[in-house]
Amino acid sequence: MTHRPFLRRCVAGDLDAFADEAWGRQAVLSRADDLAKDGDPDAERGFGDLFSLDAVDELLSRRGLRTPFLRVAKQGTVVDSKHFTGDGGVGAEVTDQVRDDRIAGLFADGHTVVLQGVHRTWDPVAHLATGLNADLGHPVQVNAYITPPSSTGFSAHYDVHDVFVLQIAGTKRWHVHAPVHPDPLRNQPWNDHAAAVREQAAGEPLLDEVLHPGDALYLPRGFLHSATAQGEVSAHLTVGIHVLTRHAVLETLLAGLADDPELRASLPLGVDVADPAALAPHVEAVARKAAEYFGRPLDAGRTSRRLRGRVWNGNRPESLLPLRQAAAIAALDAESVVRPRLGLRHRTLPDAGSGKVVLDLPDRSLEFPAAAATPLATLLAGGPVRLGDVPEDEAGDATVVARRLLKEGVLVTPDAVTGADQRDGGTTDT
Repeated sequence: MTHRPFLRRCVAGDLDAFADEAWGRQAVLSRADDLAKDGDPDAERGFGDLFSLDAVDELLSRRGLRTPFLRVAKQGTVVDSKHFTGDGGVGAEVTDQVRDDRIAGLFADGHTVVLQGVHRTWDPVAHLATGLNADLGHPVQVNAYITPPSSTGFSAHYDVHDVFVLQIAGTKRWHVHAPVHPDPLRNQPWNDHAAAVREQAAGEPLLDEVLHPGDALYLPRGFLHSATAQGEVSAHLTVGIHVLTRHAVLETLLAGLADDPELRASLPLGVDVADPAALAPHVEAVARKAAEYFGRPLDAGRTSRRLRGRVWNGNRPESLLPLRQAAAIAALDAESVVRPRLGLRHRTLPDAGSGKVVLDLPDRSLEFPAAAATPLATLLAGGPVRLGDVPEDEAGDATVVARRLLKEGVLVTPDAVTGADQRDGGTTDT
C-alpha cells in the first residue's frame, strides 16, 4: 500500500489487511501501544498533539463559536441551543454565540458537549482531516465529544458514515453491535429502524472495550454503538468518513439522463401522481429511456468528472497565511522552496485542441502553454523543491509557472502555512 501517514495514526498493524478485510466490514480496535509501535517513532504518542481538554476550553470560551458548531445532549436528548447561546455583545451583534457559563452549568449537570466541525475550528485537527481525505479518497469531517464522568451522551445508534474514534482524554466504555441495516445510505438514518436497533443493542455485543488515551476504534457505517464515560471526564474525536458508494456512482450516471429533453418535459397539467394508472405511462417512458441510456457504452470519464466533485470539494486544503504567501510571491527567486498545498486535489491533462496543458482544480481549470509541462510536472510532484532545481525547457519558465501556482494557491512556501500544516507536505493527484 502507498504510504498513508494519516491513516497510520488511526490504524495499527497491516494497512493492506485493513483495506482488504476490515474497510467497510469490521470494527477494528487499535491500542495506543500498537499505534506507537507501528507509527513514526518521532511522533508524539497518543493524540495529545491533535486535541486536549484545554483546547475544548479555548474553543468554548474565546473563539466566538456559533451554532451549529456546538451540540449539547444527555441520554440521547439534544438540548435546544437557546439554552446555551446568546448575544455576542457590542460589535458582534449575533444572537447565537456560545455562552461559556451556560455550557459550564450544563456540563456540570451531566450533559455531553459535542463540538461539531472541529476540522474547521482547530488547526491540528484540520491538518488531520486534510491528510485523511488524501489517504482515504473520501471526504472527512471531525467532531469532538466531551462527556462528564459516568455519563452517556447518546443511546445505541448507528451512523451513516464510517468513523474513527480517537480517545483524547479520560476513558470511555464502548459497546458495539452488528448492524441491523448494513451499509446505510445518508438518507437511511438509524431511527428508521429504531425498534430493531433497541432489540439488537439489548443482546451480546461484538465488542465491549474501554478506550484509553491514544486508543483508536474504527466502526463501519451501520454498526450499532453507545459509549459511557468512566470515572473521569472523557474526550474523544470522531472522524466521520463520508464514503462514496456504488449507489453514488449510479446517481452520477443517472444525472446524465438530464441531457434528454423528453425526460425534462413536464408531466401533464392536472396529473394525479397518487393514481398508479395515471402515472404508469410516464413510468414506462422513463424506464424505456433509461434502458436505452444504459444499453449503450457509458462515458466513464464524464462520470468521473461529475463524481470527483464530491471528494475534491469535500475537504478544504491546508490553510495558508495570506500575507506570508503574498510576500513569498514578491520575493520569489531561484532559492525559494515551494511545495504543493496539502489536500488540494488536481489533475493535469493535455488539451489536444489547443496544445496547451490544463490543470483541473476543484473549482476551476487553469491553462498553461505546452512549454510549461516540464516545470509543472516537477512542481506538482509532491515534495518540497528548490525553484532553481526545477527542470525547464526555456530559462525562466519554472519561475513563471511557480509564481502563477502560488497566486492561485496551488503551491505554498514552508513559512506560508500554519504551524501544524508544516509537519507534512504533499499533494493528491487523482
